[in-house]
Amino acid sequence: MQHLISSYTDKLAQAMRLPAMQHVPALAEAMRTAWKTGKTVYFCGNGGSAGNAIHLANDFTYGVGKQHGIGMKVEALPANAAVITCLANDIGYDLIFAEQLRVKGAPGDVLVVLSGSGNSPNVVKALEMGNSLGMHTFALLGYSGGKCKELAHTPIHFAIDDMQIAEDLQVIIGHMCMQWLCENPPQ
Repeated sequence: MQHLISSYTDKLAQAMRLPAMQHVPALAEAMRTAWKTGKTVYFCGNGGSAGNAIHLANDFTYGVGKQHGIGMKVEALPANAAVITCLANDIGYDLIFAEQLRVKGAPGDVLVVLSGSGNSPNVVKALEMGNSLGMHTFALLGYSGGKCKELAHTPIHFAIDDMQIAEDLQVIIGHMCMQWLCENPPQ
């Protein structure tokens, strides 16, 4: 176990030194602009990334706003099981996020896709929909970055072949943005 602990922490530390970290300030600033202008920040992902999307939506809805009196408008698209299963059944699993964005999204909103591979059809279609609506689109990605790397306005791509490290980075980046927003609310 000690070897795994050492190896894992080394991989995570190496990943955090990759050039992708240079794009995190753009995400934080886009979120601050959305907060200032009353726009919504949407998170989506599958599996562990869906769990991370829900976790981060909680952090930004409550954690950021409690110190400043007004919270951010934030939504995790995978959070509502009734909506997800309805859309998956009626129009297809590949549209579970895009359809929600079609109904709720607006120009100037922010979409943050969380994905290890960047190739899941539902996150690809979410980015396509977000782009067509005039949203600011970001993707936190691992592996090759997949199709999402090409579609996101700002891909934050960590070229690592480890799903757990990729998912850890999603939360770490989210928490970095949250702490920065707590210290730098919109004026």
